[in-house]
Amino acid sequence: MAAVIRNADIFTAMEKWAPKHLAFDWDNVGLQIGSFQKPVKKIMVTLDVLESTVDEAVQHDVDLIIAHHPLLFKPMNQVNADTAKGRVVQKLLQHDMTVYAAHTNLDIAQGGVNDMLCDQLGIENRTILEVNHTEKLVKLAVFVPETHVSAVRDAMGEQGAGYIGAYSHCMFQSPGQGMFKPLAGTDPYLGSQGKLTFADEVKIETILPASKLSAVLKAMTAAHPYEEAAYDIYPVENSGQAYGIGRIGDLADKLTLASLCEKVKTAFEVPHLRVTGDLSKKVKKVAVLGGSGEKYLHKAKQMGADVLITGDMTFHPAQEAWEKGLSVIDPGHHVEKVMKHVTQSYLADYFAGRGVDIIVSHADTEPFQFI
Repeated sequence: MAAVIRNADIFTAMEKWAPKHLAFDWDNVGLQIGSFQKPVKKIMVTLDVLESTVDEAVQHDVDLIIAHHPLLFKPMNQVNADTAKGRVVQKLLQHDMTVYAAHTNLDIAQGGVNDMLCDQLGIENRTILEVNHTEKLVKLAVFVPETHVSAVRDAMGEQGAGYIGAYSHCMFQSPGQGMFKPLAGTDPYLGSQGKLTFADEVKIETILPASKLSAVLKAMTAAHPYEEAAYDIYPVENSGQAYGIGRIGDLADKLTLASLCEKVKTAFEVPHLRVTGDLSKKVKKVAVLGGSGEKYLHKAKQMGADVLITGDMTFHPAQEAWEKGLSVIDPGHHVEKVMKHVTQSYLADYFAGRGVDIIVSHADTEPFQFI
């Protein structure tokens, strides 16, 4: 009989992709309303949690809503059902529906919203626009009897130990002799109580992100045959994986700014957009930042971008970018809807064959009309 999938299992899957610690400190990510322990059979992925979204979820008998934009972004002093936000909260509670948000952590994560936007535009050779987090690394060394080297090594690797660049399971092994004396009350795998024991062991050394240390230790000790696994943890000065907001990269071929605007409109299904700059100018290097990105104009220019694609531009920053020679394309904030189908696909693969149905919301949450 298959194990029951609970909301907490879905949250864990999301946080393997977009860890909560990547979110900006002003953000509110994770559980918004509901329960960690409720069983879940149907999930709906949405950009926003508006009343129309919740009505759609009710219609489809959804247990869990995964949203990009947090429902509870600012503190609520009261749940007033005479207001739009109050009605949303009331309906969610009435229908025992859980809401979970992955916002700036999903923007920043590898393969997250900004990478999705770049994928849609075919932007190559991309790097992070602005790094705001570098993973701290530690080194783990564990001493294992020869009979269990493969089991322990594989268990650690499966939990994220030993990843260096595009290589996984990067570890070093060295043979040696372990020594220990089992004391009263022990049940040793090798040796006998009160007697000094010598064992042929292998020292396995590997590097891993500090954020994954707990999971790696749990897997390691579960695979290790000893009652008390002997291991060492060392701080290291190596630079870990860098994470940050936005992406910058190259178009496959130079395009006029006007042609890039048409490409953006097609890729993101927007009928109109705003643009600054000479429409006949050829552009190659493009910075992309989903949502509101005007505060990154200077960074985009500094990194050599010909154009910044972002939403929610206001007059004076756009004017300043124009004067600096940085073109700006503003297709709106709503282009972050690209996260719906990618998140659906990720969760469908993660929980394949486990009885969880994942759908995307079709409710229109774009507030602007173009006339």
